[in-house]
Amino acid sequence: MSFIRNFRRDEEGATAIEYGLIAALIAVAAMAAMSALGDSIGNTFTEAADEMNNAVSDDASNG
Repeated sequence: MSFIRNFRRDEEGATAIEYGLIAALIAVAAMAAMSALGDSIGNTFTEAADEMNNAVSDDASNG
């Protein structure tokens, strides 16, 4: 019976679960931020490539 009482008072497992949940929340937030950042970087490179193509096309038509 004392084992059950001690088991109910033991909070080490609960602390480990809390740390696990915090780590999972941080991981989800990091993935969302990296996804948004990746889209932004992709758009920037697309715009730069379009500008370079336009510059080459304008130069070829003027030359």
